[in-house]
Amino acid sequence: MSHFAVRLATVGPLGSFPIAPGTIGSLAGVALCVAIRLVAVPWLEAALIAVTFVAGVWAADHAERQFATTDPGPVVIDEVLGTLITLAFLPLSAWGYLAGFLLFRVFDIVKPWPAGRLEALRGGVGIMADDAMAGLYAWVALRVLAWAAPGWILAS
Repeated sequence: MSHFAVRLATVGPLGSFPIAPGTIGSLAGVALCVAIRLVAVPWLEAALIAVTFVAGVWAADHAERQFATTDPGPVVIDEVLGTLITLAFLPLSAWGYLAGFLLFRVFDIVKPWPAGRLEALRGGVGIMADDAMAGLYAWVALRVLAWAAPGWILAS
């Protein structure tokens, strides 16, 4: 079961990407969001975010023990979660997806309060919670962009 948990936490091979695995994990979040929107079932998006958080906490906890370090670099399920939160429930254009992706990466790297404090929580909760908060910040910023430039950010 531990092997499965680590594979989930690293989103299969994505966490082993040699350059910027967190960015690759965020791109996977964009792809997952696009795929889920093709199904066109709104509640599924919320369910996916909830399941990703819960499964991510469990998987990241196992991965932390496996890698014997806190918040190991190969764990990228947290970036998937943060990106899903960033893009949630907005009818985005291609530019909107790009803006959301970039906003999340900035907030994930900068970690404004309380995201940085959440990162200090132990185990999988800390790994997932700081990215969830960064995703919320990015979601608000994306909403502001959508209000300011709806023709660019929102799908027609």
